[in-house]
Amino acid sequence: MDYKTKFHELIKKQKAYIYMLQLAGWDSQTEAPRESFARRAEMVGMLSGEFFKLSIDKEYQEVVNALNDSLGELDDLTKREVKKAKKQLDKIVKIPENEFVEYQSLLQMAQQIWEDAKAKNDYPAFKDTLAEIIVYTKKFVSYYKNDDHPYNVLLDEFEEGMTMEDYDKFFDALKKDLVPFVKTVLSAKDETNYEFLDNKYDIEKQKEFCDNLIDVFHFNRDRGLMKKSVHPFTWNTSPTDVRFTTRYHEDMVFSSIYAVIHELGHATYEQQIDTMWDDTVLNGGTSMGIHESQSRFYENIIGRSLEFWEVNYPKLRSLFPEQLHDVNLNMIHKGVNKVASSLIRVEADELTYPMHIMIRYEIERMLMTGETSVDNLPEIWNQKMVEYLGIKPNNDGEGVLQDVHWSAGMIGYFPTYALGSAYSAQFYHAMKKDFDVVAAIKANDIKKINDWLKEKIHKYGSSKTPKELLLEVTGESFNPQYYIDYLKEKYSKLYL
Repeated sequence: MDYKTKFHELIKKQKAYIYMLQLAGWDSQTEAPRESFARRAEMVGMLSGEFFKLSIDKEYQEVVNALNDSLGELDDLTKREVKKAKKQLDKIVKIPENEFVEYQSLLQMAQQIWEDAKAKNDYPAFKDTLAEIIVYTKKFVSYYKNDDHPYNVLLDEFEEGMTMEDYDKFFDALKKDLVPFVKTVLSAKDETNYEFLDNKYDIEKQKEFCDNLIDVFHFNRDRGLMKKSVHPFTWNTSPTDVRFTTRYHEDMVFSSIYAVIHELGHATYEQQIDTMWDDTVLNGGTSMGIHESQSRFYENIIGRSLEFWEVNYPKLRSLFPEQLHDVNLNMIHKGVNKVASSLIRVEADELTYPMHIMIRYEIERMLMTGETSVDNLPEIWNQKMVEYLGIKPNNDGEGVLQDVHWSAGMIGYFPTYALGSAYSAQFYHAMKKDFDVVAAIKANDIKKINDWLKEKIHKYGSSKTPKELLLEVTGESFNPQYYIDYLKEKYSKLYL
């Protein structure tokens, strides 16, 4: 048997099921009618069952194991594919099929349950569902019989090679060097008039501006689209079908704008991956940390710069002349970089954002080590908000229920947000050595930035590990000091 050819045939068949399951997921979060979820969960459960059978099929196991036994005879790319496939196979074959199917159905219902609970500020309505998700997660990790800590297994799922020890060092550096600076900025005297941030902005006009951003960032409309959802996200099946969402609030115009720019970072990454990886296990971004580095780069380094607003503010002002008639460019720049203790992670400013991630990281770690249970999460959440940001949520909707990740079973994801922000600063440092990035933003030449990222990062898909990419692009391993220095330089100029 030609194991290499057979391997790719079987992978492509699995991808057909993944494609349909992802389509169902996209539909669930964008436009599916509310009463469709029970039937949808049933059908998705059946499809998940068939996908599970393919994933543990004896022929597939034979092929993967045979290739893994002959790694020395394979080219480097096939070797990476096989290693990734073997790693995943070793996990999934140990999960009973009925539990896999039950879990997929649970996640389908969890989305609606979480949305309802959040809307009603009713954590108890979601608590039991979250408890089930935690039970399944711990059970699945136990099946792997991995000697590593259970949370390390989950962290590695989203950021290959990262452990609690790595994240602890990273967050400790932030606590030591950044937290005191954040407190200094928060206490600085600021006489800027920020009233325009809270004005009422017509949602249809917001949509017009956000749609314009798609072209500003050179996103290929023939390969993607934008819709609205409760929580902004990016979805893709290949570089030719990449979709993303935003949300609109009449009194928070910059919320929708920065959700779009953030998701455009994710979406552009996926659009610029070489299609040669489509039928392999090396398609898609290499990790969530690298993915977040792209979204945070677009959102913060580009989107919150003075140069970006120099060229894009006239459009916004033309749509909202009444709300912005006495707001000059410097006020806009200061406004979109306003630093304040805030309750909602996705609305948090760039400087205090990592504090929000520390809270989630510490809670997840406690859940996975058994230090706490879902019963205590609202109280623990509120305590940590006071500890790190000096504020306390008024209800569960703006507290423990604010994020979609746990309802989607994505435990171990949150730390990559802060990691991605730090990666972005390190990539930015490297990019500035090759060309004048600020000048490109000022000229509205975002394509130049896109092209650099494509050649250095995007086109490789997940054929390289995060650590390999970082080393090749920047010439050194992960160094959080670039992130700390970037934030201190930027916000010292704005506030001190």
